[in-house]
Amino acid sequence: MGYATSDGVVLPEWLQGLVSPLDDKLGVEIHELTATSCVITAPLRGNTQPTGLWHGGASGVLVETAGSLAAMCHARQMGMGAVGTELNVSHLRAPHGDRMIAIATAVHLGRHTTTHSVEIRDDHHRLCAMGRVSCQVVSLDHADQR
Repeated sequence: MGYATSDGVVLPEWLQGLVSPLDDKLGVEIHELTATSCVITAPLRGNTQPTGLWHGGASGVLVETAGSLAAMCHARQMGMGAVGTELNVSHLRAPHGDRMIAIATAVHLGRHTTTHSVEIRDDHHRLCAMGRVSCQVVSLDHADQR
């Protein structure tokens, strides 16, 4: 089964034991999670450069987190885990509003690798960054050691 977050989103039970201190620092929240799609958000405030603009590293975290969670969901269906092997992010425009939304969509779900494209949008639904993350499907023991 799964467990529900404070806003009623039901997440897989295996996710409850996984903690990312970096995601926690950025205020990442999961709103949808399947092997083919993952939607997460993070606040704009507190995740900025000294100039007040959204930090590019925060975009990298959102791409990695959304894509890797979806990859893990795919791998868990085979009794496996997933670890990131490649990450890229292109920044397109400065965001406006309060919250960034990252939407990962599966491009490839294989037995050994996965690839997800990720769009990052602001509160005005404008595309602010896009990225891609590839993961390797590995044994759960190997995934826990990384």
